[in-house]
Amino acid sequence: MDLSLSNPLFATYVIAASLMILKAVAMSWLTVQRMVSAKGGFRAPEDLRKTPLNPSPDPAQLLPNEKVERIRRIHQNDLENIPFFLAAGFLFITTAPPLLLAQWLLYGYVASRLLHFIAYLTAQTHDMRAMLWTIGSLILIFMTGSALWAAINTFIT
Repeated sequence: MDLSLSNPLFATYVIAASLMILKAVAMSWLTVQRMVSAKGGFRAPEDLRKTPLNPSPDPAQLLPNEKVERIRRIHQNDLENIPFFLAAGFLFITTAPPLLLAQWLLYGYVASRLLHFIAYLTAQTHDMRAMLWTIGSLILIFMTGSALWAAINTFIT
């Protein structure tokens, strides 16, 4: 397996993986932005110290803030799912699948996660979020199963 960007299969993985890593990291920044704009949703008692970013501390700032908590839940969901994608996607490309199939699966996963983010951010129903999560989960299962099958076949043949 050629692990260089001159290999379109590996480049496809790098693009999809990079987008998912950047999306997960962006959730940290979005959490901070929401906390600053809401002047609340803080978690630690030391966050109530007077600082340039928090010139008027108030104990109520430690109370949950739904706008902040929503982003935290989205971020938690990413942390529960994206690492599996990074591993499954890499294992899958080592099987040298057809490029078009890899692009559909890897970019399909990215699309499902981005749509899941939008659905969660805009407070869509659980059914909508579950459907989008299911699409991504089925992609992970397919890629992992394909990699497992290819590895087992090396012992059988």
